[in-house]
Amino acid sequence: MLVRCKVCNTEISSNNKTQCCGCSNRMVVHGETVSAVDLSQVLLLESEKTIKKAGVLSNHDLEYQENRRKRKVRKLQFEER
Repeated sequence: MLVRCKVCNTEISSNNKTQCCGCSNRMVVHGETVSAVDLSQVLLLESEKTIKKAGVLSNHDLEYQENRRKRKVRKLQFEER
């Protein structure tokens, strides 16, 4: 994760330790969390969640699920004695 403070233009990348920009906005990055006095002054440049956003299902799996959703429900008729 790479974050930039718009007040002091400091870029901070996330590590396991807590990092702070030190200006009046006091942007703090710890792992995948970002906090600041004014979050509108924080710019998220790169995020792990946006990088890993690849689909879990393949195109074949998505097509199968779409066809499965369109199937009709078939009623079974039993002979009563």
